[in-house]
Amino acid sequence: MIQTGIYQHYKGQKYRVIGVAKHSETLEDLVVYEALYENPKSKLWVRPLNNFTENIEIDGKQTPRFQYIQE
Repeated sequence: MIQTGIYQHYKGQKYRVIGVAKHSETLEDLVVYEALYENPKSKLWVRPLNNFTENIEIDGKQTPRFQYIQE
């Protein structure tokens, strides 16, 4: 599982992780999180846990997709 709190996306925007939910059919873990900026598409988002916590390559360096920054 992951810690609730504020995370920063590698592109710079901040989000509050609310918790982890289960997909109703597959039982896949999904991170439920809230945009902490004005986003006209949606305030709440979900993403597979393994995608949320994975590292991605930026300019040849591995970096977290979302970095925990505070409670």
